[in-house]
Amino acid sequence: MAGFWGKRKREEQDAADADLARRAELAIVAADERVRLTSDELDFARAELGDKATEDLAAALDSVKVHLAEAFQLHQLNHDEIPDTKDELRTRNARIIQLSQWAEDLLEERTLVLQPKIDAVRRAPETLARVRADRDRLAERVPHAREIVDRLAQRYSPSALQQVAGNPDEVQQLLDFAVHTAGVSERRREAGQREQASVALEAATEAVRRAESLLDAVDTFEIEALRAESTLAAVIDDSRGDLVEARRGPQTPAVLQAMASLERELHALPASGARTDPFSALSSLRQANADLDLARERAARPVPSQEQVEHAIDDADRQLAVARGLITGHRGWIGADARTRFVEAERLRAGLPLGPIPEEQREVVLATARRAGGLASESLQLAQRDIEQSRPDDWGGNGYGQGGYGRGGGMGGGNMVGGMLGGLVIGSLLGDIFDG
Repeated sequence: MAGFWGKRKREEQDAADADLARRAELAIVAADERVRLTSDELDFARAELGDKATEDLAAALDSVKVHLAEAFQLHQLNHDEIPDTKDELRTRNARIIQLSQWAEDLLEERTLVLQPKIDAVRRAPETLARVRADRDRLAERVPHAREIVDRLAQRYSPSALQQVAGNPDEVQQLLDFAVHTAGVSERRREAGQREQASVALEAATEAVRRAESLLDAVDTFEIEALRAESTLAAVIDDSRGDLVEARRGPQTPAVLQAMASLERELHALPASGARTDPFSALSSLRQANADLDLARERAARPVPSQEQVEHAIDDADRQLAVARGLITGHRGWIGADARTRFVEAERLRAGLPLGPIPEEQREVVLATARRAGGLASESLQLAQRDIEQSRPDDWGGNGYGQGGYGRGGGMGGGNMVGGMLGGLVIGSLLGDIFDG
């Protein structure tokens, strides 16, 4: 039986080795083919884009050729006339697969980075045609854009139109530049200056894209301005309502100052029929409105005084001191819940600042101090519960209790013995005391 299983295992290993050898041959062939294809791609890219743009791919190709030479050498050793052990063949084939896969992965990574530029070069003739067609199409929109700007200038102030007023002129310049640069690209390509031709083509394409973006901005400006005007009207109504409510509520110095600021912004709005800047007016009015909301919120919820904060910190300190004394005196009886809350309370207390506290920090400090005190109080209650549960049902006449342990897993015994031993963790010595 042992011979049968040994033969079966050898057959399985031989099959695995044969499969590894086949995979090694396929891997090295695939990697070598990838090197040849990438070399052709690099020659084309270098001619079109220049050495600088292709230096990363060239460096990767050189490195791959060096490592694939090692793979081919290992493959040759597998098939020379010198006999090899199975372990040697197995190690070489695994290394061949590793080197081949690494080579393919590296070339794939570097080629993908360069691929968009290579594709752009191959599409250069159709890209040039598209640039010229786009230039003609966009040039037809320029007069309409000028009409829009002229019409908007009757309604909106120069500051509002500043972002689009110069767009038609800039578009015209960009379109002229695109046509000129497209011609440069074409002439450079015919002269064999491929790298310069590609740079010029990219510049022409970007000029057209920029021109279309500027024309679209003119078209959308009117809609955005109307939307800003509509929103501004709503904010004006809301601001007036807020001022009425503010006069009825607490009027702290901050509230009064915010009210005055909001009133100034309302009074500064242009009269009906005047050319306006709805974007600027909306921004200023929103900020003044938000400032008043914040001031009213703080007036409704006054900032805690320094005395309030100090009182909360003192209270937390007292709670911690009581809990600390109880836990320290009864360590052996205190469970995880009480300890956890106590540790968290100490952590919060340690993070509280010392001395006078700025107004903007008082709410947070007050809340933290109260949280620390609350956790210390919870810790104290849980610790008292743990101690109570650790007491024995029957103290017994000898003061040690029956059985030596209470309900909660703590130790029995009288107040003196329990208090003394509650904090001791000394292993078998406890058993020796009670047995004695």
